[in-house]
Amino acid sequence: MRAGQLRHKLVIQSPPGGKDDQGDLQTEWRDVFRPYAKKEDLSGRELFAAQSAHSEVTTRFRIRYRPGVRAEMRVVCAGVKYKIIAVLDRDGRKRELQLMCSSGLVNG
Repeated sequence: MRAGQLRHKLVIQSPPGGKDDQGDLQTEWRDVFRPYAKKEDLSGRELFAAQSAHSEVTTRFRIRYRPGVRAEMRVVCAGVKYKIIAVLDRDGRKRELQLMCSSGLVNG
């Protein structure tokens, strides 16, 4: 992966739960790390339910390989929150991760 393609700064966050250093219950998403990524919007659609409109965009983020990235985490890019649907190491060589994400219907 060429470094010039990685022009979007992301924040990978882990969900609330567990305890912090003081033993208190975590109630907010926690920043795990901040990689640069290539962003590719793959599809989008408008949803109409209960007399309200929602849009949903499917996006692929490509980042350098990093262990520990899981589907229950989320991505924040330019203030937009994306739910991670799948984490793919396409060639199995631990060089790149593809994060298949959805925005528009994200919790938190």
